[in-house]
Amino acid sequence: MSTTFFEKHRETLEQAVRATASRIYWSPYPESPSPRVYGEEANELGRAAFEAYKNSDFPLAADGATGTIGDEVSPFGPSLGIQYPYVPVENLLEQSRRAFDSWRKAGPQAWVGVCLEILHRLNQRSFEMAYAVQHTTGQGFMMAFQAGGPHAQDRGLEAVTYAWQDMSRIPEQVLWEKPQGKHDPIRMEKRFTIVPRGVGLVIGCSTFPTWNSFPGLFANLATGNTVIVKPHPGAVLPLAITVSIARDVLAEAGYDPNVVQLAVHDVNDTDTVKKLALDPAVRLIDFTGSSANGNWLETNARQALVYTEKAGVNQIIIDSADDIKSVARNLAFSFALYSGQMCTAPQNVYVPRDGIAVGDGRMSFDEVADALGAAVERLVSDPARAVEITGALQNEGVAKRIERARALGLPVVHDSQPLAHPQFEGARCVTPLLLQTDANDENIFQEWFGPIVFVVATDSTEHSIRLARDTVLHHGALTLAAYTTDDAIAQKVEDAACEAGVSLSLNLTGAVFVNQTAAYSDFHGTGANPAANASLSDTAYVSNRYRVVQTRWHV
Repeated sequence: MSTTFFEKHRETLEQAVRATASRIYWSPYPESPSPRVYGEEANELGRAAFEAYKNSDFPLAADGATGTIGDEVSPFGPSLGIQYPYVPVENLLEQSRRAFDSWRKAGPQAWVGVCLEILHRLNQRSFEMAYAVQHTTGQGFMMAFQAGGPHAQDRGLEAVTYAWQDMSRIPEQVLWEKPQGKHDPIRMEKRFTIVPRGVGLVIGCSTFPTWNSFPGLFANLATGNTVIVKPHPGAVLPLAITVSIARDVLAEAGYDPNVVQLAVHDVNDTDTVKKLALDPAVRLIDFTGSSANGNWLETNARQALVYTEKAGVNQIIIDSADDIKSVARNLAFSFALYSGQMCTAPQNVYVPRDGIAVGDGRMSFDEVADALGAAVERLVSDPARAVEITGALQNEGVAKRIERARALGLPVVHDSQPLAHPQFEGARCVTPLLLQTDANDENIFQEWFGPIVFVVATDSTEHSIRLARDTVLHHGALTLAAYTTDDAIAQKVEDAACEAGVSLSLNLTGAVFVNQTAAYSDFHGTGANPAANASLSDTAYVSNRYRVVQTRWHV
């Protein structure tokens, strides 16, 4: 059955291979939630499926379960009341080790075929996933549908594609002949077997549970490793749905469903992650979250390859612009999008204290700051529209961080205010907080995760560039953006980005924002600065998840 899955989706895989080579736009998973694309009843069926999960036991047959756990509360107000099967760490590891034996022997076509079918079924249930993502992360529905569904599926397929490309370069068996002059050649048969490393642990985050987890999940599966998926306690449902679909596909293909398992734990439990991460059987760990936790894994989980995406300080350099309103509109959307709860969201905006060139004139630092504040105010002036952009704050910690930032006593460019959600009375929806400060303010050298932006006065554009470069080198970043009408300045920024190892966006004023990356084309992160030690996705992300063992004999 698994080879049937491979043949069923071969064309999609071949198109993905071409897309990763050309880096052009392509996706097999439509990002539009239109009924014309997914069917007239898809939305209602997805909503009904989500509602059926609430206040009940999640329908997952989990071997070795000893009880249930669940404590998710929607950022839009109500408790979800979903209980998930709790499987002790010892049972998870033993079941994963047993499942590994047969899965290892299945081979690349089977591994990739199963992955492609899982992704196909995930796409069919994109509306169900959208509601699950919305009510665990606080994303607005459109973002939850796109980022939690098709875009996450794209990133999963991208990892599978790189894995397939890498593995398919290795022949299964060859005849090796070495000429011996007048003597008969030395002839040998050589068999090359791809051997996965073992058990993979995927640690999910609370803000993008599918988008950030699918690359590691599918990179592991596509290279023959078993996977234990450990969601964040506040965002279990999207990954529980994923694990359920994966187990169904594995069973249909004739494999032990425990190739993929769900590891849930109480919100105050820190032992589960440590036990899993440090067990000798766990050879791969994928993590998205805080620098403290990521650094702990990198330091202590020595038996495993650890792939981390951690905190960083994303920055914007404004040197000059033809149209400051277009710049401000683009940045305002970036500040507000999902309330800055994105690893790519900009935080520091550097503007020379003596102002910038705009068209044929100049704008002072204060005028640039005011333009940014005014653009944010216009964007959020209609609360019903604004909440679809800002979404809700995932947890109270983000709300408290806004208060801490306000308490710094810095001049306020735009204050953060509550937004009334027309559908959900208890939603934690707010507008961005923009503060004005100076380049010597130590507060700008740490990540303020959430809708918090510092407009920073620098000595010059050259100072801005040095500041951005050094901040990336020391504190990490996933994105850097710059606005300039001067080609020489643009080149200097690009050189600084390459030196620091951060992706750069230049002069974005249209419908593309610094927060966004496109699968098959953009590399998410570089692995070249402290914010992440890997890129989503490239061959380096997948190729070390397996090894090749050869057998040879004389003919």
